[in-house]
Amino acid sequence: MTQTETATEAAHRSGFACLVGRPNAGKSTLTNALVGEKVAIMSARPQTTRHTIRGIVHRPDAQLVLVDTPGLHRPRTLLGQRLNDLVKETLGEVDVIAFCLPADQKVGPGDRFITSQLAPLMTGRRAVPVVAVVTKADLVDRATLVEHLLAVQALAGEVDREWADIVPVSARDGYQVDELADVLVKHLPEGPELYPGGELTDEPEQVMVAELVREAALEGVRDELPHSLAVVVDEIVERPGSGDEKSGRPPLLDVRVDLYVERDSQKAIVIGRGGARLRDVGTRARQGIERLLGARVYLDLHVKVARDWQRDPKQLRRLGF
Repeated sequence: MTQTETATEAAHRSGFACLVGRPNAGKSTLTNALVGEKVAIMSARPQTTRHTIRGIVHRPDAQLVLVDTPGLHRPRTLLGQRLNDLVKETLGEVDVIAFCLPADQKVGPGDRFITSQLAPLMTGRRAVPVVAVVTKADLVDRATLVEHLLAVQALAGEVDREWADIVPVSARDGYQVDELADVLVKHLPEGPELYPGGELTDEPEQVMVAELVREAALEGVRDELPHSLAVVVDEIVERPGSGDEKSGRPPLLDVRVDLYVERDSQKAIVIGRGGARLRDVGTRARQGIERLLGARVYLDLHVKVARDWQRDPKQLRRLGF
């Protein structure tokens, strides 16, 4: 190996960046924009993300592994507490943190709560750099954006800390998305690739399928339902004799999915009159699932009631939390 090749290899960086912020701060949309493909579900409803979703950014000089987390918040249920614990556990294991603060919302108590949680991580022997990312920059005018950037800068001073960088972005129109990737990569250690080239996420297929169904089910529902909806994939099996290698026809996969809510009234909302809404959920979810699995899909959806599952430790474990 030549000296030039050694230097090039040594210059390669790899590591983990965690996206954190209060609910609906644009973390999942930003994750997808950085990866260049959809790896995290998106919804205008708070607390859409319930797992740590890893999206992988492949570059010639670096491999950036993004960890999209649930929104950090003051919990009101056992589920909320477990989601917060998941975020805090993740924060202690990454190389850089991207703290998302939406430009169209003033800095508030939720942002101050998160800042107080981040402050201890920003000092000490293994201090983690925190990049303040002002998301949704396309939704405000320049004067408002400047005012928000100043408020974000002052936020770190309230806990006697400094942000490693402050970057305004818009995931929807691509404004400064590449620049943010450069900033995050700058804070990664030198190292080899952590995942094979071309792999965009390490999430199991069943988790991704469940998330796609939940995303479709959250469209256009009332405020109380998102928190009460859990989705579990029961099985994904190939229907015997459905594929044909000679003709290139992909196999048909039978995908059975259970949607859990907490009350009978919520079950009625998900199903809709005459089952119309559930059929619509299935149609929209199936399109994404077929793209994900690369096969034709027969999607079988069932809605069940698991009363007060957000507060029941046994039911939370059964539903994967």
